[in-house]
Amino acid sequence: MNFIETRGNDGSRPYNVSFSQAILSPIASYGGLYVPLTLPDLGEVFLEKHSESSYKTMAMDMLLAFGIDIDKDVLYEALDLYDDFDNSTNPVPVVKVQENLFVSELYHGPTRAFKDMALQPFGVVLSSIAQKKKEKYLILAATSGDTGPAALETFKNRANVQVACLYPDGGTSDVQRLQMVTEDASNLKVIGIHGDFDDAQNALKTLLDSDTFKAKLKEDHISLSAANSVNFGRIIFQIIYHIHSYLELVRMGEVKIGEKVYLNVPSGNFGNALGGYYAMKMGLPVEKIIIASNENNVLTKLINEGKYDLRDSSVVSTTSPAMDILKSSNVERILFDMFGAARTKELMIELQDNNNYTLSKDELYTLQTVFLADFCNGDEGKKYIKEAFLKGYLMDPHTATCFKANDTCAKEGVKSIVYSTAEWTKFSPTIANALTGEADAEDITALKSIAKEANVEIPDMINALFSKEVIYDTIINKEDIEKEILSFV
Repeated sequence: MNFIETRGNDGSRPYNVSFSQAILSPIASYGGLYVPLTLPDLGEVFLEKHSESSYKTMAMDMLLAFGIDIDKDVLYEALDLYDDFDNSTNPVPVVKVQENLFVSELYHGPTRAFKDMALQPFGVVLSSIAQKKKEKYLILAATSGDTGPAALETFKNRANVQVACLYPDGGTSDVQRLQMVTEDASNLKVIGIHGDFDDAQNALKTLLDSDTFKAKLKEDHISLSAANSVNFGRIIFQIIYHIHSYLELVRMGEVKIGEKVYLNVPSGNFGNALGGYYAMKMGLPVEKIIIASNENNVLTKLINEGKYDLRDSSVVSTTSPAMDILKSSNVERILFDMFGAARTKELMIELQDNNNYTLSKDELYTLQTVFLADFCNGDEGKKYIKEAFLKGYLMDPHTATCFKANDTCAKEGVKSIVYSTAEWTKFSPTIANALTGEADAEDITALKSIAKEANVEIPDMINALFSKEVIYDTIINKEDIEKEILSFV
């Protein structure tokens, strides 16, 4: 399996690269991204074959179908990390919440968020490649709350890698922040910045594409990579749980193989949705992919109107902060797949230079053959949280956005899989407010309140955060990011 570039080739790089090359150096020509040259055609034969398979068995078969240049023993070691999730036999339980609505719970890993599904195995794979090449790598991560903890968790104390993690100060929940700033390993650095997630992600992309920065790292014999979903090493593991979730519905007797379902995804950087898109292209029976947003609803406008317009826009802080993003990196991979490299480059340059682009009528029609979209504001989200709780289901604010999108976008009679990206513990003040009306509660107070109200236990790894020592208290201006990272390495 070879990978090509979303914006075409600039003549200074290979026209296609291997999987290991794509994940070690994820930024391609003209600032673009790497995508598979082809996708494996799995279809109903694959689904039938794995109708009773374990998650890891199905995952290995899918990875082998991609033909990636990673040794089998490394893949087995990577997938074995799912054994440490809450249920070693089923790391992603799917729960029926309404007649035609099912929640795929992606948060049962060590940091209680869906990023563990991709980053736990990814850490093993990337570290293994670095060791095999006898090279050292600096891994950059920019986070709106979940990527950071998951990246730090998977890479801590791994050989041949260091991690510098950027997060927007005040732009995450307290639990998410504590998960990062209390991590204690010599190969990690956590940096808060004055700004929002888009600032952190822009800095990451700039550094990944900076010859000067990479030359400075080379002086210390260090190469550069990234843990964000600009890296296809993340995306390939996110395809798997979409297939698994569908097969869970088959095993529950809710659908027959071949019956189409909605994939309903809360979307920030669009990696989760992209995984569903690739699964659909590989043969998963999908009616459409529903994109749920919060008040930062740029994706809703793109899918419904064909306009990606950031003029006079700034990130709005919401009750679902992991989705407080305006520049969704993985939309580029969709544009490439639908419209080709030349058009993708044109649109990305337009976005970079003028902060907007507009699809043609035909391009919008093509986009809408796959995607539907709506957004949910904070008050609406809390209403859905309370309604679901009264019916016996406890969910976080990001999941709640999908419940509204399901109500407004899904056709009656078609099953819908909602992807729950975070456990309730990550955003407890919002949930406590939704359930009991209490306002401005600190995280620990809200956690205890919800645990009592819902008669559930606070997981040990969350409880322990509040007594751990803060290791990283650095907050800097975004202009100082490069200097801070270089001083770390």
